Amino acid sequence: MEKLQRWWLTRWDRLSARFGSSGWFKWVLALVGLYLLVCVILGMFWSWEPGRFEVGEVVSEQAAGAPVVVGAHTTGALIHIVETLLDKPGGYLRNDRLPPGVWLDNVPRWEYGALVQARDASRAMRKAFSRSQSQSTEDPDLIEAEPLLHFNNNSWLLPPTEREYRKALMHLRAYQSRMLAGGGEAEFHARADNLREWLADVSTRLGSLSQRLSASVGRHALGAVESSSAQAANQVDYKTPWMEIDNVFYEARGTAWALLHLLQGVEMDFAETLEKKEALVSLQQIIRELEATQNTIWSPFILNGTGFGLVANHSLVMASYISRANAGIIDLRDLLSEG
Repeated sequence: MEKLQRWWLTRWDRLSARFGSSGWFKWVLALVGLYLLVCVILGMFWSWEPGRFEVGEVVSEQAAGAPVVVGAHTTGALIHIVETLLDKPGGYLRNDRLPPGVWLDNVPRWEYGALVQARDASRAMRKAFSRSQSQSTEDPDLIEAEPLLHFNNNSWLLPPTEREYRKALMHLRAYQSRMLAGGGEAEFHARADNLREWLADVSTRLGSLSQRLSASVGRHALGAVESSSAQAANQVDYKTPWMEIDNVFYEARGTAWALLHLLQGVEMDFAETLEKKEALVSLQQIIRELEATQNTIWSPFILNGTGFGLVANHSLVMASYISRANAGIIDLRDLLSEG
């Protein structure tokens, strides 16, 4: 330690002699140090994930006294999800190129998980929810909003991602306003077949996330390879790289956060359909599983212990909730197809 101190003092004396002990060099060092300190504090503040919101309250504010009609809750949840991505502390971080945003990776992965769900929901609204049948015309605002949400999520300039997503928000709000105004200018059809179609995409996303989360400890799978006579089974090893384990975890957490609110909107908009199919309780159970994914993380790090080891494995815990929610969605789709 003494050698290190002597080395540092020697270096400092040399730098001071070269640039002047009371000159601009000390001011530059002080400013750089202050800048780094501010970046660290901001980075800690920006790393907090947005909390849950009440879909009913948000839609009531959006309606501004107008009667809330079928479709307003699902649309309102989607609007508020995109608003949160853009307006949370630090704003949209995934395309940042400067500190402290460029140093952060957990919240940008959370953003990506929520964004994928917003994209899937906007596509479902454009191709199914807003149309009475396959031959009917698409809603003009949803035609614009859906591709804008699919814009490159990592674009910094020319144009920045945020600008395109705000354009999508403008069209989603316009669609919701026409819906709330009545008169049939904006339609939302809460049918079982429409809901089943969107839930199929949701199930695919959750199934993939569950597998990636489970691969935090490594797993074996049998893959088929073509041989000259028949298909032979070969063992394939899957393991999420150590540096990506927390990224997958936060992507799943963002996915569950967005999906939780979208399903709460569906619960209100599709209430009549769900009751007819006796599927309301199944949806509520899915929501309960997704709520558990948003519990507070008390550890400062995402731990990756073995399945039955001394140290927890947060990825496996998340995979458990995600898998159960996915199983519930599969059962819900079966119920919606009956009768």
